[in-house]
Amino acid sequence: MAADEKVAMSDITKLLILVSGIFVGWLFYQLTPVLMPFFISALLAYLADPLVDKLESWKLSRTVSVSIVFSVLLIVGLLLLLVLIPMLSSQVVSLFKRLPDYITFIHDALQPWLSSIGLPTDLLDLDTIKQALTSYWSEVGQVAGGIFSYMTRSGAIVLQWVANLVLVPVVTFYLLRDWDILVARFRELLPRRYSAQFVTLSLECDEMLAAFIRGQLMVMMALASIYTVGLMMIGLELALLVGVIAGVLSFVPYLGLIVGIGLAGVAAFLQFHEWMPVLLVALVFGAAQAIEGTVLTPRFVGERIGLHPVAVIFAVLAGGQLFGFTGVLLALPVAAVIMVLLRHAHQRYLDSHLYS
Repeated sequence: MAADEKVAMSDITKLLILVSGIFVGWLFYQLTPVLMPFFISALLAYLADPLVDKLESWKLSRTVSVSIVFSVLLIVGLLLLLVLIPMLSSQVVSLFKRLPDYITFIHDALQPWLSSIGLPTDLLDLDTIKQALTSYWSEVGQVAGGIFSYMTRSGAIVLQWVANLVLVPVVTFYLLRDWDILVARFRELLPRRYSAQFVTLSLECDEMLAAFIRGQLMVMMALASIYTVGLMMIGLELALLVGVIAGVLSFVPYLGLIVGIGLAGVAAFLQFHEWMPVLLVALVFGAAQAIEGTVLTPRFVGERIGLHPVAVIFAVLAGGQLFGFTGVLLALPVAAVIMVLLRHAHQRYLDSHLYS
């Protein structure tokens, strides 16, 4: 009878855990807009905690270390908000304004080739393409203007943005200051029976996240800087835009290289109307890849196993589809945890009697 009661209690416990998990998931989905600044703060605190620990190893107090790292994060954030984003926006606007001229150049260059292979030279309707681009650009401007006008009229939206801008730095500071305490308190809540196993899993998840998020983020920033400086030395007008795009996409192996060379090569040829700048673009990206393979990746990522590129793409797309921007932020951490759990489940299956 006692054994039956234990089995019944075990089934009830599992049911309660399942119901609680479903409820927490539903609650998380409903509170996604409210939780977004807290998730951003938690991600920033997680990324910056190793820097704080490093400063603490130099005999600095936790508060002083957090203040130094937080000041650096704040300066970087202000530079992105006040300098980099406006510069990128101006290059995007410049690109759209020059698109009709680029199309005219491509059309004139293709006409002799079309004639040589016997195709009609009016195969590309230049006026229609220009009108479509002009119409599209004006619609984009109207939509952007409408959104900005609505945001300025809606006090609630403006207040929410201002609150987030203030809330994220404040929450980041306090999470960063108490990060080690929060981790220790959370471990104290774990049942002693599963504590060691859970800590092992969490350390493996942290190792994968550190390899991919912290390490790859440094590689992305370094590559974006190298691409931008190299393309500026060539004289490419869209150097910053192409460099940032190629650097951001470099989290997927070879994707940033392929997209970057394609975009920079086309932009260089359209700007200079010569092939030499295109070759210089290839040299810039080749040198950057050599630096990444010999210096950046061994230094920041090392030999730790990160997420598979296919898993990264799927996780980001699925997170964005399900939970919007918050889902994009949580996609990689959740994917890392799932990959670690799947690896352990696979190993347990191999070690079980079911496999043999």
